[in-house]
Amino acid sequence: MASEVAARYAEGLFALARENGTVKDKKDQCDILLKLYDANPELIGFFRAAKITDEEKKDFVERIFGSVTDQEMRNYIKLLIDKAREGILRESLNEFVRLADEELGIQPATVWSARALPETEMQQLKKSLEERTGKEIHLTNRVNPDLIAGIKVTVGNNVTDMTMRSRIDHLKETLLKGGGQA
Repeated sequence: MASEVAARYAEGLFALARENGTVKDKKDQCDILLKLYDANPELIGFFRAAKITDEEKKDFVERIFGSVTDQEMRNYIKLLIDKAREGILRESLNEFVRLADEELGIQPATVWSARALPETEMQQLKKSLEERTGKEIHLTNRVNPDLIAGIKVTVGNNVTDMTMRSRIDHLKETLLKGGGQA
């Protein structure tokens, strides 16, 4: 859940994108910027650094983000810098993506597995989820070797846990309670 300030800024950018008919384009730009943040964690430190002037930060935005964002998006980032809110940039981008997904009928989903799933399995799972939800699914595979086997799927607030780890934990709980059926 985004902070109130990040949500307010994201909603402003979303309203502008909606008005201009650029929601999908802005969402794609936000996705790129978020991937840059993930690949370069030092960006957070750069934007929060007190020794770097606002003008240097804005110049950086133009030089580095200029090839992957439009002028409106760069102006948005510069506005955050002017308002000393650059620390909420990542959070506001995530909130914009959430708003855009909702507007575009896209549902993010995560499948957790003990190993990376082959593309064919991901496509089958995606298709199945789209049929069940009636929405376009953007599926991400996260690997967690502790799951042992099986998958755990999260779509919105719904979690379907079909992992071996879950079954073992359930069996252990049942045995500790004194038996019964597992």
